[in-house]
Amino acid sequence: MTRPTTTSLLTRRAFLAGTTATAATLVAAKTLFPSGAFAQGAGPEVTGAKLGFIALTDAAPLIVAREKGLFAKHGVPDVEVLKQASWGATRDNLVLGGAANGIDGAHILTPMPYLISTGKVTQNNVPLPMSIVARLNYDSQGLSVAQEYKDVGVGLDAGPLKEVFAARKASGKDVTVAMTFPGGTHDLWIRYWLAAAGIDPNKDVTTVVVPPPQMVANMKVGNMDAFCVGEPWNEQLVNQGIGFTAATTGELWKGHPEKALGLRNDFIEANPNAVRAILMAVMEAQQWADDFANKEEMADILSKRSWFNVPAADVLGRLKGDINYGNGRVETATGLEMKFWKGGVSYPFKSHDAWFLTEDIRWGYLPAETDVKALVDQVNREDLWRDAAKTLGVAAADIPASSSRGPETFFDGKVFDPENPSAYLESLAITALG
Repeated sequence: MTRPTTTSLLTRRAFLAGTTATAATLVAAKTLFPSGAFAQGAGPEVTGAKLGFIALTDAAPLIVAREKGLFAKHGVPDVEVLKQASWGATRDNLVLGGAANGIDGAHILTPMPYLISTGKVTQNNVPLPMSIVARLNYDSQGLSVAQEYKDVGVGLDAGPLKEVFAARKASGKDVTVAMTFPGGTHDLWIRYWLAAAGIDPNKDVTTVVVPPPQMVANMKVGNMDAFCVGEPWNEQLVNQGIGFTAATTGELWKGHPEKALGLRNDFIEANPNAVRAILMAVMEAQQWADDFANKEEMADILSKRSWFNVPAADVLGRLKGDINYGNGRVETATGLEMKFWKGGVSYPFKSHDAWFLTEDIRWGYLPAETDVKALVDQVNREDLWRDAAKTLGVAAADIPASSSRGPETFFDGKVFDPENPSAYLESLAITALG
């Protein structure tokens, strides 16, 4: 990946000065529904859609909706849930679109619809307007480290790695950490974890991109010192004795947002009733997936060759919050299990998207003058979620009253107030901003 440089970044001062400008391309391309809701009573315009997924446990809502016939129940029986090789492939197939043998939407890293909509990660920087219409899960990603560091004492505090990594670099060896997509959630988690311990992810290590299903194999052959990825790959790493989990991302920020359901805007605009149907099926799947009585069956489903092609044992433990970290630490009923529904998980809080955008500004993936609120308002379509939830009959108490969950506090004491992203940025010792 190309790293941000001081010459390619605008200064922190430029960000703090602020601007009311927003991406003109998004404004021009976006066609808002007049009422923000679908016409009631009409059936789906199409019976299917092509939705991508990566082999990660947080794709479960799409997979369960397919396996349990929930798409068919809501009038879209021909929804396809199609495996993607990487997040880069997901992006490329979204750009193609379903009509051109690509995909209409996807299980996706929350920042990606923003990076795609603004053209930051597309070929020739051509924007593809997208929307986030639901959150798929909270928590349960992993910060994993190679076996050779097992006795260093690294855990939630990455500090013990600082001296070890420095010594390794001084001896002429690379220190390599892997994530799954530049500016994506896994990239931001591992950067946050390292930077909180005084390790600059732009200077002290080399960052590489590796697709989630290839993480374990790459660590096995010594291609990386640490990585961040979702399950089941951290658990598989431990089960194969190749490395250990220093911490789960829920320990960095318990109850954190992770993946989203993202759709192309042209698909939403052409098929609003089908979008509602897809959302209702996914919501039902999330409710099913959240029930502890269904965890074993879900692990069996996900482990199938057609989905993840891994042993069910690689999936099940952390689904239930039982974590063998692989370094002698074993904990059960941690509360760090992947969450799919209860507590507003499915609802896409705008305040959560604001944190991801602010972190992408922190590391130079978005310009310092980005108007965070305006961009979130363009891409986050929580109104579509609300409409689908009401149609499904979700209890009013389970529909958040506000699009903000308010200030969030991280493991190192940092606080993100979505109403004041600049104050959060100012509090950070290590950033790519000047």
